[in-house]
Amino acid sequence: MEPETENANFLSVDHKKKAMSEEKKLLKRGRFYFIYDDDPQNFVVEDKTKRGLPVLESSIDENAGIKADKGKFYDANGRGHVVPIRWYFPKEKYRLDQVYNFADKLENRYRVLMEDTCPDY
Repeated sequence: MEPETENANFLSVDHKKKAMSEEKKLLKRGRFYFIYDDDPQNFVVEDKTKRGLPVLESSIDENAGIKADKGKFYDANGRGHVVPIRWYFPKEKYRLDQVYNFADKLENRYRVLMEDTCPDY
């Protein structure tokens, strides 16, 4: 590929990423999550570690008790695990501080996991 064409492709991909992030109203960004207010009825918490997983289903998350988009990843043994990608917190039931609290717990869970598995990181 010629350098001019390669740069044009890189710029168009970068432009798409920027356009996608501008579509959503970002309220808070953590190391492992985003919180959006782009839905008139829900606050949305998105798990950064699950970004890119295709959504297979939308159902009630057993742990949080709210609607969640779920995807599937496969472990080293080939077993599939259905995991939440993003959660939808109804604005009529949840205040923003409750959503922040949920996201902070998610952040802490990943931080502990990282410290246990990657102590030198």
